[in-house]
Amino acid sequence: MTDATPRDVRDVYGRQYRIGEDARELTGHSRRWQLWATWACMVAISPLQYSFGSAALGLQSSRSWGAVETMWLLALFVACQALVAIPAAWIHRVRRATPTQLVVLGGVFAAVGLTTLAHVDSYVVVVLGYAVVGGAGAGLVYSACITTAARWFPDRRTATIGFVTGGFACGAVPSIALLTVFDSAGGQRLVFDLTALVALLVVLTAGGVLKDPPRHWWPADIDAQAWAVDRKLNRSYPHNLPAIRYYRPAEAMRTGALPLMWLTLALSTALSLFGIAFVVSYAIEANLGTAVAGFAAGLLAAVNGLGRSFAAGLSDRFGRRRVLAAVLMIEGFTHVGLVLAGESGAGVAFVLCAMFAGLGGGAFYAIMANLVLEFFGENSLLQNQAILYSAKAAGGLVGIGVAAGVVAAVGYRPLFLGAGLLGLFTALIVRFLKQPGRPALPVRPQLGTPVAGAVRPGE
Repeated sequence: MTDATPRDVRDVYGRQYRIGEDARELTGHSRRWQLWATWACMVAISPLQYSFGSAALGLQSSRSWGAVETMWLLALFVACQALVAIPAAWIHRVRRATPTQLVVLGGVFAAVGLTTLAHVDSYVVVVLGYAVVGGAGAGLVYSACITTAARWFPDRRTATIGFVTGGFACGAVPSIALLTVFDSAGGQRLVFDLTALVALLVVLTAGGVLKDPPRHWWPADIDAQAWAVDRKLNRSYPHNLPAIRYYRPAEAMRTGALPLMWLTLALSTALSLFGIAFVVSYAIEANLGTAVAGFAAGLLAAVNGLGRSFAAGLSDRFGRRRVLAAVLMIEGFTHVGLVLAGESGAGVAFVLCAMFAGLGGGAFYAIMANLVLEFFGENSLLQNQAILYSAKAAGGLVGIGVAAGVVAAVGYRPLFLGAGLLGLFTALIVRFLKQPGRPALPVRPQLGTPVAGAVRPGE
């Protein structure tokens, strides 16, 4: 039994915790219900983004769209999804809407987007229905789910965000498999209709469970003050230290750290989305066959989702920046590997490279979401995270839309090689990410005033 009377506690860093309220008293269920409900909602909307690459060739043939036009649909979808995160974060923070309201509205929009993609031939209408409405719906669900889950698991924040956002990737695996099998125009319509129905049913069911905890809520069975300093309780300590102070968005921008993080995420996202969008069409272009293309896309999405929690746990143990640089290097090398495998006709190697590209292409989301907290504090966390996540819009427009035009002009090989180099370059940028206000302390000879009467070495 815990004391039901809430009380405020502060740790040695000045962070505030609200202790004394059990999740069952607040919601009627354990906090794990919130975790699984948010994950289920993310799984339900994942075909909007991660299945598009598998459907792109079929959309081109059945709708008479060009390859560039088709891929710009996905680019605009990603941009709308990312930009909606900013107003959604504000609405959520000021309690103008509950997570259930945001998720249900977003789920309805997502179903509209999938249905539009299934049945509408007009390109302009598909832009509005899929890219704008569907993208906005995905953004509402994404923002509300990761925020709600993180608030219920402040003691395991990184792994929680990795797990929940992972649902947004691995949930598309069944629809990718179905699109590979039913590759006709009628088959695609059936798959998108089915995914729209599932999305609607899941968000109406699981979304109704969602509820925000009180501000600064903390699980009563964990000693917050000990957790802040004890590495046995908190695996993230001492590799990931808390923010020196709270930074408002304008202050965070002036430090230079948030703009550099934005650039890092924009480049990382462009690289990741490029692989998601073009791995299927590149496999077909390289004459590896639809089976290899489907396996590559499915494993990329699955590992993209499942690998996020794994990478998040490693970042707790070894430091966020170190693991972030490692996954971006993996992402870069595997894009080069995709070119080598595609040019040599090695289907198995191509699938394996796509799998590791998925690992690198998803892990950085959860890590960077927590870097915002550890760099700039909690008071303006949602606003700062929304600014950072808007970098996905730029990454989507460049990594999918602009890349589609370049692919049409020069082919896949130069783009995949360039993407590999971009991953390595982005990994180098990570070393310049420094926590604002915390000075670097290089190891230097310790100088001081000699102590009278001390015995010197050699005497």
